[in-house]
Amino acid sequence: MTSIPNPAPSRLGQLLRQIGSTAVTLFVTFVGLLMVTFFISNIIPVDPVISILGERASEAQMEEARERLGLNQPLWTQFGIYVNNTLHGDLGTSIRTREPVLQEVMQRFPATLELATLATILGVLFGVPAGVIAATKPGSFFDQFVRLVGLMGYSMPIFWLGLMGLLLFYGHLGWVGGPGRLDAVYQMSLDFELTQYTGMIMVDTALNGRWDMFANAFSHIILPASLLAYISMAYISRMTRSFMMNELGQEYITTARVKGMPERRVIWVHALKNVMVPLITVIALSYAYLLEGAVLTETIFAWPGLGSYITDALMVADMPAVLGGTVVVGAAYIGLNMLSDLLYRLVDPRART
Repeated sequence: MTSIPNPAPSRLGQLLRQIGSTAVTLFVTFVGLLMVTFFISNIIPVDPVISILGERASEAQMEEARERLGLNQPLWTQFGIYVNNTLHGDLGTSIRTREPVLQEVMQRFPATLELATLATILGVLFGVPAGVIAATKPGSFFDQFVRLVGLMGYSMPIFWLGLMGLLLFYGHLGWVGGPGRLDAVYQMSLDFELTQYTGMIMVDTALNGRWDMFANAFSHIILPASLLAYISMAYISRMTRSFMMNELGQEYITTARVKGMPERRVIWVHALKNVMVPLITVIALSYAYLLEGAVLTETIFAWPGLGSYITDALMVADMPAVLGGTVVVGAAYIGLNMLSDLLYRLVDPRART
């Protein structure tokens, strides 16, 4: 009697191999990121010892500091120490504040995460439908309008849009809050009256039931988030239109129409489902860009996020802070790539094999 082989072990082994391969890829990518940031820090003509002790320190003090920091050791040994410290959560100490860089970055990162997340949600909500509708009506007025809006989003400098937005909606009309995350009266009571769970003010105020503070935080974030959403929407709508136009020319779309399937179902269910895999990559890249590319927006709106933190540190040659912020941004890129890969498997069964 012939026994039927049990496919469970092979499936389990395949799953374990996929997990192991993903883990190795993530580790190698992260070490590569650390290598790039480390050697860039050594190329930049800034002596960390002079930055810490000052130019008036004696030669003996400088040598002692170099020995304590491991700067008198070979370059690869220094890199090994840097990797070990980073993997243990030690990103160094800020030269400006003498505080651990990881602690400062974690204080700033929620503000950037909140801003980028809201901007990405708005960009997806408006960009995907606009791209789909434009693809179904090529050459129409709506199609031309979407392409024009996208072109303007690529062309207009974000700092100009930010200044004009502040001048119009805050200065003249008073529809939105000004720079910062909260009005001064709420900012002063933030640390004393609000239990902070995530560091994202809108989330924390909602969890605390402080709807007055929530409304104030929303009035401050809506303008910078909308500007970033405009840039994200321009990219997402353009790529969605391109993906959908290619998909609507496929044979299975023609077959579905010949069989009498409703046009709305053909477009929004069958065609859109098949463009979700490349679209996930587009959205993930847009989100990652907003996490690290909102420097000018954070500067204009006095938004205490990671971008402004890295910029301020760079201005005073605080390299531990610059490198620490860069590592966190790079880790966010890696995490988003991993998340998009997992979403591939949920959306497209073919990717699971």
